[in-house]
Amino acid sequence: MEATPLMTPAIPISRHVSVMQDEVLRYLKPKSGETFLDGTVGGGGHTAAILAACAPQGRVLGLDRDEHALAVARQRVDAFADRVVLVHANFSQTGDVLARLGWEKVDGILLDLGFSSLQVEDAERGFSFSHSGPLDMRMDQDDEWCAADIVNSASEGELRKIFHDFGEERAAGAVARAVVRARSQSPLTTTTALAQTIEHVVKRAPQTRLHPATRAFQALRIAVNRELEHLSDFLREGYRLLRPGGRLVILAYHSLEDRLVKEAFRQWAATCLCPPQIQLCCCGWSPKVRLLTAKPLFPTDTEVQRNPRARSARLRAVERCAEELEQ
Repeated sequence: MEATPLMTPAIPISRHVSVMQDEVLRYLKPKSGETFLDGTVGGGGHTAAILAACAPQGRVLGLDRDEHALAVARQRVDAFADRVVLVHANFSQTGDVLARLGWEKVDGILLDLGFSSLQVEDAERGFSFSHSGPLDMRMDQDDEWCAADIVNSASEGELRKIFHDFGEERAAGAVARAVVRARSQSPLTTTTALAQTIEHVVKRAPQTRLHPATRAFQALRIAVNRELEHLSDFLREGYRLLRPGGRLVILAYHSLEDRLVKEAFRQWAATCLCPPQIQLCCCGWSPKVRLLTAKPLFPTDTEVQRNPRARSARLRAVERCAEELEQ
């Protein structure tokens, strides 16, 4: 968990386009003199937009698990070098990072839970079946386990659970059996080998363009990077990272993570957490946030046409209550 220095060899900046950037800025409402956290820097597009909007004195702390993404983001935000700190860390570690830097609470937080074009387009990272490469999928290259480790060592039951729970794959059992059968002949070590194995048992539905391996690859990526676990850790008390009036914006891309965000936001905004059968409140809970989005926002048709990867995005936002309302 180290701050990244603002000098790096030239790295081509990705064609990654920030998702729902206008909506993110509208809900964060950045102002000069305020401090912000971008917990998922990626290619740095959102970070740069927040820095521009909170000029000339606003600051941004940017976190990312992917050191390569931080190197690319560093180039994108170079013009704001005196107002940005980039740290190699997971957003679930935000409290520790803020404490170490002496930032205390912040005025706004953004989490964009999608994975970037930096990762998708790099065949060596193994995130996509569209490119032949090693079956890796680690966002943080320091992590010990990669997708190939899971695919080649997990039991059939464990694989079935991963594909069902994290990929919502209806044919989870058939996919798990096919993987176990294929690896008994030769270890599955490439994205192409795994995708072809899945294609033998999952047929492309005629009414959809979804590749047969899409759900299984999503499931493995979530498992390798413990994505839902880290999100749950952040959502336990993420509102405490905000100053009164501070705002949190989260972009989710599939139902599993969006469900966690929706349930956490509703709990934070609730006036009481007592079971429904208890008529007199005894929990002592008071609202911690105000919901800014009763329902999720989706990208416009124009944005989806410009950036097809935005099509599954959904945005939710909350605002931290004033301290006196929490007593």
